[in-house]
Amino acid sequence: MQTVQYAAKIVAELEKSAALLSDQEAETLVNSILKAKKVFVAGGGRSGFMAKSFVMRMMHMGIDAYVIGETVTPTFEQDDLLIIGSGSGETKGLVSIAEKARSIGGTIAAVTINPESSIGKLSTFTVKLPGAPKDQSQSDFHTIQPMGSLFEQTLLVFYDALILRFMEKNGLDHDKMYGKHANLE
Repeated sequence: MQTVQYAAKIVAELEKSAALLSDQEAETLVNSILKAKKVFVAGGGRSGFMAKSFVMRMMHMGIDAYVIGETVTPTFEQDDLLIIGSGSGETKGLVSIAEKARSIGGTIAAVTINPESSIGKLSTFTVKLPGAPKDQSQSDFHTIQPMGSLFEQTLLVFYDALILRFMEKNGLDHDKMYGKHANLE
């Protein structure tokens, strides 16, 4: 198979994944973000990169949003929201972050393949994303892609779809968001 054919297969898998997303779960997350004083996002590995891109777009919308672990991240408080993107829901460092946030009393949202995971159980609510775990031998959901690639791609598409929903709910457009884009480079 040629590279372009692989790309087409990946897009087809993403279309299948997008069709399985829950509007109700997504709307719960959108409303929680809009109610939160500050929004914190975490993820390990490639899911962490997706978290960073999501925080950037929230910042462009004027939402007070941060990536867990960065040196400029403020204190998490009771009126805040923590969103953890984790395919397995079992990443040890992210479980510890969820436990700490729960002890503080803030809202926790798990975006995961496995809502019954440790992070899912610690969360206020979950958003189930389709996808295969890194060990695909234990999954009913099959992909041609390695490890957690489909989950990570679906996570980015989901986060971008949330941004479009925020824009709609808040009457924002591209021009209003572009005004908050970095301009010192």
